[in-house]
Amino acid sequence: MSAVSDRLPTFPWDKLEPYKKTAAAHPDGIVDLSVGTPVDPVPEPVQKALIAAADSPGYPTVWGTPELRDAITRWAESRLGAREVTHRHVLPVVGSKELVAWLPTQLGLGPGDKVAYPRLAYPTYEVGARLARAGHEAYDDPTELDPANLKLLWLNSPSNPTGRVLTKEELTRIVAWAREHGVLVFSDECYLELGWETDPVSVLHPDVNGGSFDGIVSVHSLSKRSNLAGYRAAFLVGDPAVLGPLLQIRKHGGMMTPAPTQAAMIAALGDDTHVHTQRERYAARRAALREALVGHGFRIEHSEAGLYLWATREESCWDTVAHLAGLGILVAPGDFYGPAGERFVRVAITAADERVEAAVARLR
Repeated sequence: MSAVSDRLPTFPWDKLEPYKKTAAAHPDGIVDLSVGTPVDPVPEPVQKALIAAADSPGYPTVWGTPELRDAITRWAESRLGAREVTHRHVLPVVGSKELVAWLPTQLGLGPGDKVAYPRLAYPTYEVGARLARAGHEAYDDPTELDPANLKLLWLNSPSNPTGRVLTKEELTRIVAWAREHGVLVFSDECYLELGWETDPVSVLHPDVNGGSFDGIVSVHSLSKRSNLAGYRAAFLVGDPAVLGPLLQIRKHGGMMTPAPTQAAMIAALGDDTHVHTQRERYAARRAALREALVGHGFRIEHSEAGLYLWATREESCWDTVAHLAGLGILVAPGDFYGPAGERFVRVAITAADERVEAAVARLR
């Protein structure tokens, strides 16, 4: 076991514990804007669907029920603009983090292969490469990478942590480059329905991929847009030549989305009302926190989409974390997401309204 754990970096969130204690000591309690976990209710239709499916004594299927596959294909076509999506183009997964961490292993990557991801990125992209004993490299522009031995290219738009969105033109150029060099593209689009200053585009859009899913897969999650982080509900859409073998591997590994969760996913994908309601909540919290942070001397960079404000006071991120902890506000240091984030902090907009109001008052 130690041989596996020794491949991994120190779990970053453990380093935040002393600052969490400081923030928790505030007389009015902590305002935790660090992790970005949903706090609002699971939509009522989703809860009802879960309850109705509670009597599920048999094993669920890894590929999901036909009804779930129908729901995913409909959603991909209506929301992402994808065309001619069939059941062969979709695959449910047990939350997107599990997929990110184990994808290089399931693709058969190992020593001599390389995984690439953005310079500022979700740490699990690197963890996945390390678990597979593959090499890893961060990039600013993926088309400037050496494609030799590059087997998996991660895109993340909208970005966690920065909120940056890749334009349709950028995505088109990257997909064309990857295809030219035989590089598999996985695009993490979990925040795609949370665009504020722009409307994010999927790699599945025909304007990006020319109407072909060859060599591309997009990753989607219901954790953020539907408050289903506790349900572990996510799915892939893309190249069946990639998803077919993954399905077989995941069958052998027993990676099954629970049947009640599958039923809940169908309800969530079929209802737009709760998505609009949740967007309005996040939009109001984002506006309040952004104004308060700027008034407190912060500069906000990117952040045009997603659930975070990427903020700096032009100092070490840990100095900023300490400063805000003294006000009872906990945020994530930017270097969790790579050395390029050493002067930024990530501020989540997912806290309850009352806690957001408390943070705004303290910053003022």
